[in-house]
Amino acid sequence: MDSLVQDSESTVGQKPNEHCAVVGFYGTDGAFDWIFTSLRTLQHRGQESSGISIFDGTRINTVKVMGLVNEGFKGLIENGSIYSKLSGNIGVGHNRYSTAGAKDLSGAGPVTVSSMLGELALSHNGEIVNQVELREELKKKGITFQTQLDTEVLLMILSREISEKGLKNGFKNAMSLLRGSYSCALIINNKLYAFRDPLGIRPLIFGKVGNNYIVASESSVIDVLGGKIIRDVEPGEVIEFSEGEYKTILSVPSVRTAHCMFEYVYFSRPDSVIDNVEVYNARILMGRELAKEAPVEADVVVPVPDSGRTQAMGYALELGLEYSEGLFKNRYSERTFIMPTQSLRSNSVKIKLNPIKSAIAGKKVVLIDDSIVRGTTMRYIVSILRSAGAAEIHVRIGSPMIIAPCYLGVDMKTRDQFIALNKAISDINAEIGSNSLAYLSLDGLKKSIGLGSKSLCLGCLTGEYPVKIKGEKFTQQTALESY
Repeated sequence: MDSLVQDSESTVGQKPNEHCAVVGFYGTDGAFDWIFTSLRTLQHRGQESSGISIFDGTRINTVKVMGLVNEGFKGLIENGSIYSKLSGNIGVGHNRYSTAGAKDLSGAGPVTVSSMLGELALSHNGEIVNQVELREELKKKGITFQTQLDTEVLLMILSREISEKGLKNGFKNAMSLLRGSYSCALIINNKLYAFRDPLGIRPLIFGKVGNNYIVASESSVIDVLGGKIIRDVEPGEVIEFSEGEYKTILSVPSVRTAHCMFEYVYFSRPDSVIDNVEVYNARILMGRELAKEAPVEADVVVPVPDSGRTQAMGYALELGLEYSEGLFKNRYSERTFIMPTQSLRSNSVKIKLNPIKSAIAGKKVVLIDDSIVRGTTMRYIVSILRSAGAAEIHVRIGSPMIIAPCYLGVDMKTRDQFIALNKAISDINAEIGSNSLAYLSLDGLKKSIGLGSKSLCLGCLTGEYPVKIKGEKFTQQTALESY
């Protein structure tokens, strides 16, 4: 949601984080309960803050809270005040993870604005690469901004273009101006819109529960609510929900898609289906492919919980090895704030994971994780497995080496944080202290997901991006040249 440069120290030892979760609701029931449950279902996509905006028939009302969804809204639900604050049956919701900037409600979504169109509220997952240029252009035309969020730039562009050119042409022109990733739910007065960038970088899907339509970042939301999945919002598509129905008002063609490969590797829930690919099955296949590419003589396969679990299952299945939960994860160790000292950051990693000695001692262990970014956590895990008596530790990673930043919605912004940058696998292996190390190949990843290079964004793996980014390699397209 925000595209500022991160404080790399703040995320030492952590996995990369998705910026946001998006929810939209249009129906006959009160919107709050549905959106609240949806945001809880998507808590993994953002833990810093949450917000809900609901149209009450006259205006849009918004409530934003810090921390986890359940904790932030707890008091308002218990005293019943939330239902007077947020009444209505059209709404959008947002979970945020920020890369930098304000760690307070000033950065929380949804973003709202009053305009010539009326009141608007936008929930956005993604990142606008050219937000600085667009912001300066809008400022020169007298438009003022309340935040540094790229979401506000996106909303102002949409508001201006739709006001000047009408709904369909306004969305179309906005898409030609915006460069980057955006999957969004938008309220314009009494209508809900769901739309996605022409490359479909971030996921977005919708379904129906009774008389209510649900838009969400992942299909698991619709499952949890007991609904029926209708389909993905297609790349470059704008869908309008009004008068109890939905219709496509715009479909911008593209010669390729660029779905983020990390959605399949790590970000999305395994029970979600992202662009017609079941995440769980893709991860099982990643593990199987990894076992074919990098088998090893071992006694037991152990996942790094929870991220490496499904790939580890696939690896064990392919080689007929024992699978064991050899690492205990303390689920109450998570924090929504940044630890202020290195000592506290180091201790937080130690609190989070602890080996189960009976599953490890005297055994040749294959340790599986989905990815390695900085290597800090993996180095620590290898060390505690050795302390628990592991005879050998063979690290296997269910995705290729990460060597380049992400500019399209993930908090990986600087090359110096990547352990794999300009290093041989043998050097990384020595650095983390394992007996051997292997990564899934790029071809193995694509085969597992079932999508090729022209359907996936692989920028962080190859250094080549589907969007023009200053100083980076661009995979040229023949359509949508302005994009």
